[in-house]
Amino acid sequence: MIKVLFVCLGNICRSPMAEAVFRNLLVKENLVDKIIVDSGGTGDWHIGDVPHKGTRELLDKYRISYEGMTARQVVKQDWDNFNYIIAMDDQNIKDLQKINYNQHVVMKKLMDFVDDAKEKEVPDPYYTGDFDYTYELVSEGCMNLLSYIREKHNI
Repeated sequence: MIKVLFVCLGNICRSPMAEAVFRNLLVKENLVDKIIVDSGGTGDWHIGDVPHKGTRELLDKYRISYEGMTARQVVKQDWDNFNYIIAMDDQNIKDLQKINYNQHVVMKKLMDFVDDAKEKEVPDPYYTGDFDYTYELVSEGCMNLLSYIREKHNI
């Protein structure tokens, strides 16, 4: 079983959006029995909260479920439980490296999986207000990440 953890700052905007989009792709590709997905934040401000209203509205627009999702903070043990820890920006990577490091876990930014990406990082819509642009980047990144995982693990 391949396990993917998406990470952003508060786990209410970008990473739950990525979790929901990726989960939706797994359903469409009939891969829910091969890949598990979750999300977490490097900060603790929103633990237990549902995704941000902007994220929920956007996912509703595209009929993508976020049922049962609540914010949690990334913990050291996540490096034992996940094969991929996928961050939204450079600061997330720096914060993750302070929590733990394991050379057997692939820790990259989501946009690292997109050739000639428009952005190197997924901007935080909590600050920009542009949930549509975030969704565009997250969708492209998730599709490419899934292709990468399928090829690397022959699934």
